[in-house]
Amino acid sequence: MNDSYILSHVDHTLLAVDATWSGIDKLCQEAIKYNTASVCVPPCYIKRIRAQYPKINICSVVGFPLGYDTLATKALAAQAANEDGVDEIDMVINITDVKNKEFSTISTEIKVLRQIVGSKILKVIIETCYLTEDEKIKLCGIITDAQADYIKTSTGMGTAGATMEDILLFKKHIGPDVKIKAAGGIRTREDMVAFLEAGCSRLGTSSAVKILTSGETGTY
Repeated sequence: MNDSYILSHVDHTLLAVDATWSGIDKLCQEAIKYNTASVCVPPCYIKRIRAQYPKINICSVVGFPLGYDTLATKALAAQAANEDGVDEIDMVINITDVKNKEFSTISTEIKVLRQIVGSKILKVIIETCYLTEDEKIKLCGIITDAQADYIKTSTGMGTAGATMEDILLFKKHIGPDVKIKAAGGIRTREDMVAFLEAGCSRLGTSSAVKILTSGETGTY
């Protein structure tokens, strides 16, 4: 598996609370140079990126990183991102709904954002580090039924990130049209290769370019 193939599956990410335009601009230039799948950025930068880099694939986040915004808030955020020119949305589900076993509420939330996003890509972050195996399996079914494009492991801001155990669990329980994105804790080339070989279609990491061009390990 060559580096170009790996990078073509990477959402090149900068979601730090103190992300500056110079950092975002550098991210975009790297994404173009190395042909990453997208840049994954804070919503406040979508419009500026679209104006400066009209052909770049922009991913942004809704309900990030905690997920417990109201549905109305998430819907407005998704609509605003659409209007600013986003191509992909990574939404965080409400973990409190999972713990309260309010699964119909989660289903409704995903379906509403699915409708808002339309033909654009919708990824659903379930933040696996806070969930039981039964909860993860239940969410695989909900995400499949809601016709999201991806199930995503983590925000990278939780207590742990992607694990191979979770990827294999997803593969057993998602529908055939749902893809997998691993994110959080992907710090080496070996990590990236392993997740792609296991069936992931996307990797969320801020470190892929650095790892593959310098041999260093990453932090997100």
